[in-house]
Amino acid sequence: MKLARQWAVESCRSLGREDLVEAAELGISELVGNALLHARGPIRIRMRGTREHPRIEVLDGSDQPPTPPVRVAPDSEHLTTVGRGLGLVARAATSWGAEIERQGKVVWFVPAATIADEPILEGVIFDADPLTNGEGPIEDGLPVVLRDLPVDLYADSYVHHQELRRELRLLALAHGDAYPIASSISRVFRSFDDQLRLSRGTSSLDAALEGEAVSASIDAALVVPPTLPHTASRMIDMLELADTFCRSERLLSLATSPEQRAFRRWYLGEFVRQGDGEPPIPWKEELLTLDGEERGE
Repeated sequence: MKLARQWAVESCRSLGREDLVEAAELGISELVGNALLHARGPIRIRMRGTREHPRIEVLDGSDQPPTPPVRVAPDSEHLTTVGRGLGLVARAATSWGAEIERQGKVVWFVPAATIADEPILEGVIFDADPLTNGEGPIEDGLPVVLRDLPVDLYADSYVHHQELRRELRLLALAHGDAYPIASSISRVFRSFDDQLRLSRGTSSLDAALEGEAVSASIDAALVVPPTLPHTASRMIDMLELADTFCRSERLLSLATSPEQRAFRRWYLGEFVRQGDGEPPIPWKEELLTLDGEERGE
C-alpha cells in the first residue's frame, strides 16, 4: 500500500501536478486496498490519460464489478463499510469508473485538485465487449478473405486497438469538452467493431486472439456486412487522426509502432479493396517496410 501511494505521488509530481497529489494518494490507497481484500492477482497500477488530465488505474484478476458507494443519512459522520472505499475514491475524483475485461477488471479515477466533502460523484461501469460471434445471418453479405493473416501481429494490433478505443472513450466521457475529437473517433471505432461482430466466419480470428491458431499465419474467410468496407475506410483515416491526437495531446501511453501501422493499413485496406471488387492481397513481411504512399493507399 505504501509503495502504491509513493508511486502515485511521484507520478503526479513528475507531470508537474502537485495539486493532484493528495487526491491521487487517497484514491489509490482505497483502490489497492479493495483489490487486495476482494479481488485476485495479479494487481497492477498504471497512469493513463493526458498530462493535463492524468488517470490512475488499478487492474486486478477478478471480473466482479466493484461495489458502488452506499449513500448514508445526512447526519451520519462516516460512510458505511460496504462501498466505503469507492466513496472515498468518488470524493477524490473528477470522474471514476470501472471496466470489466475478459481476464479481470480495471478500476480508475481522475484525481481532483480538491477533495469533496461527500461522495456525490457517480461512477460508470463498462462490461467487456464480446468477441466476434460469426453466427448471425447477413443479408447481401460481402465475402472478404484475409490471406496469410499473421497471427501474432493481428493479436498485438487487436489489443492495441481495444486499448486505444478504451482510452479515447474514457477521455470523451470524462473530458468531452476538452477532447471533442475523441468522441468522433470513438464512434467510428465502435461502428467497425459492431459490424465485425455481425460477420460470419470470424471463428478463425477468435482463435488467433485466444492463442489457439495452429500456425503463424491463417486464411480468414469472412462474410461481412456490405457497409463494413466503407467503415474500414473511415477507420484508416480515423486511426491516422488518432495517432496525431495522441502525439499532440501528449497521451501517457499508446504509441503506435511502425509494425502496427503497417499491419492495420493492410488489414483494413483488404476490406476496402475487396469491397471494390478487387482480389485479396496476401500479407507479406515486405509490407512492414512500406508506407501508405508507396502502397498506393
